[in-house]
Amino acid sequence: MLIHLRNGGCSLIFNLVDETIEISHWGSELGDVNEESLKATKRPIAHGDLDVNPRNLILREHSRGWRGHPALRGHRSGKSVSNNFKLIKHDATKDSLTANFEDKLAGLAISITYHLDKFGILTVQSKITNIADGDYALEHLLNWLPLPPQADEVLDFYGHWTKERQPQRRAIGYGLTSREGFEGRSGHDYTITQIALNSSTNFLSGEAWSMGVAWSGNNIHHVEKLIDENRSIGAGEYLLPGEIILAKGESYTTPKVIACYSPEGLDGITNRHYAHIRARKTHPTNIRPRPLTLNMWEAVYFDHDFNKLSKIVEKAAEIGVERVVLDDGWFGARRNDKQGLGEWVVSKDVWPNGLKPLADLVTSKGMEFGLWFEGEMLQLDTDIYGAHPDWILQEPGRMPVFGRTQQVLDLTKPDAFTHVLNQVDAVLKSCKISYIKWDHNRSLTDPISDGRPAVHNQTIAIYNLFDELKKRNPGLEIESCASGGGRIDLGMIEHADRFWTSDQNDPLERQTIQRWTAMVIPPELLGTHVGPTHGHQTHRTADISFRVLNALFGHAGIEWNILEATDHETEVLKSYIKFYKEHRNLIHSANIVRADVGNAYLYGSIAQDKSEAIFTYMQLETADGFLPGVAQLNGLDPNRNYKVQVVTNLSATDFQQKSTPGWWPDFTARGDLLAKVGLELPGLRPEQGLLLYIAAQ
Repeated sequence: MLIHLRNGGCSLIFNLVDETIEISHWGSELGDVNEESLKATKRPIAHGDLDVNPRNLILREHSRGWRGHPALRGHRSGKSVSNNFKLIKHDATKDSLTANFEDKLAGLAISITYHLDKFGILTVQSKITNIADGDYALEHLLNWLPLPPQADEVLDFYGHWTKERQPQRRAIGYGLTSREGFEGRSGHDYTITQIALNSSTNFLSGEAWSMGVAWSGNNIHHVEKLIDENRSIGAGEYLLPGEIILAKGESYTTPKVIACYSPEGLDGITNRHYAHIRARKTHPTNIRPRPLTLNMWEAVYFDHDFNKLSKIVEKAAEIGVERVVLDDGWFGARRNDKQGLGEWVVSKDVWPNGLKPLADLVTSKGMEFGLWFEGEMLQLDTDIYGAHPDWILQEPGRMPVFGRTQQVLDLTKPDAFTHVLNQVDAVLKSCKISYIKWDHNRSLTDPISDGRPAVHNQTIAIYNLFDELKKRNPGLEIESCASGGGRIDLGMIEHADRFWTSDQNDPLERQTIQRWTAMVIPPELLGTHVGPTHGHQTHRTADISFRVLNALFGHAGIEWNILEATDHETEVLKSYIKFYKEHRNLIHSANIVRADVGNAYLYGSIAQDKSEAIFTYMQLETADGFLPGVAQLNGLDPNRNYKVQVVTNLSATDFQQKSTPGWWPDFTARGDLLAKVGLELPGLRPEQGLLLYIAAQ
């Protein structure tokens, strides 16, 4: 019996055989398929192999001849390690399947649900239940999908603080390609998604298959190629030993796995994810436009002088800022980063009249006021630690190593959870605060609560905390900021409204970070700020035009003491803010187009109806030739005429050339010419960029 899910240009075909289910196809949409046609997928049996075909069964059981990584691993005190689940019930529609299995010998039941939406995004989630006497220790339950033979490379991402989401692409060899994260969060080295692809696949064309786990704790992403040429991709939660032990009747539900097939290259993966995420009723842009945000961390650090802050607020209002955020240093004994975490009470030494005067000043200027917290952390100098030393995650009797002099607060303890919730809520209600920046500045080491690993429950606790704060404070928005670019994942988007993309504000470094963080996370969820002229992280100096172009294609903002801006820089900031406000609806709803052009990045936001577009061309290094070459502007309607204009007040002005290109600064051409012939580029110096606005005529 066949079950064929078809949606969004994709097909997922199941074959019910031998009391179980195999996946015969995941990829390009197929027409009518019958059992006769599936004979094409039945593999021969190799000499020296088992006497059964190693099918791509959804539970990948060794008892049925599978020799790769199993979907389920666990035991009952070393026994019941073998599984042979039988299908007992299934429900299918044109775009979904729920299958229920039992293994009576092992005493386990599993339910797996697949849903293929209209954008071609496949969501998979499993649930396991212990139906027998005695405890079952779950080691992992992963969700897997098959890959075709043409999937011969894998792309994923690595990184560290200030250098997140760096791409690495390599051949799929025999064995397991594994990216595992067990720092207690989706950290700076987290891949967000793992992508199998063909060696010829690029941004614009070729096939790609992606899978990412929607989870903010420990995680697993695998690509596997067996010696029999079976290839597959899988993902799920990384469970620590003893973390999930199921008594009779208890269940564990995996995080959702978000998978996608694209026949239109990497941009196809990206745009399908964007459409899927933007379809949520709670998606921020479905509520209101994303406000231009000024965060004051790099402007003042711990120097919370009201007069200085007031001047920044005044200038922010003048140039068009819509939200101002006060960062670290407003609470308890927090005068530096080595003390005070855990006491979320406004410091009377720094703020004798509370935060209300600043909040009132900000809101009186027509802007929103936001505030920084790091509520999952604790430092030992605080009264709260003195009263509750057992509130940190630790192996009993052993203090974990410190990170930034911090320990992790055990939010799985109800009293600790309530402490943070009530203190934060009280601050939010003390004045008009509509936004919080929630930091998380260390990974979890020895994440033990009452002798048991607790990453799973700690992750659920932060989800619950965010949800409860929003419930108590309607309209509250939360930015997830984990040392900048940590904890950006497909699970946190259901609880947070924005991510701080990286603490790296150098625009040259940011180009790659933003390019790949946005692989599956839409730009309206990614904070992209104009940093200072002289970067605090790299000490590199960058022109204001390059900095604003870098910050434009996201949830735009500023991370800079704007009082230091020159008159020229101030005028460019005003133009940047004005352009962002005029075009953010396009930027935050568009399909994207990317290309590598020599030593430069090309990025385009194209309206869904292709009536307009914005492209930026960023010259990262000196061009290999005298001139950068040609930029092909793909994605427009080939049969429509478009006017192409340089946005001169935001683009570079100092070129290495004796004359400008013939089309400069504007001209009109058909979409097919712009894509196939392209635009000759001016002689850009390193760290210069062009901004093009394109409108259908």
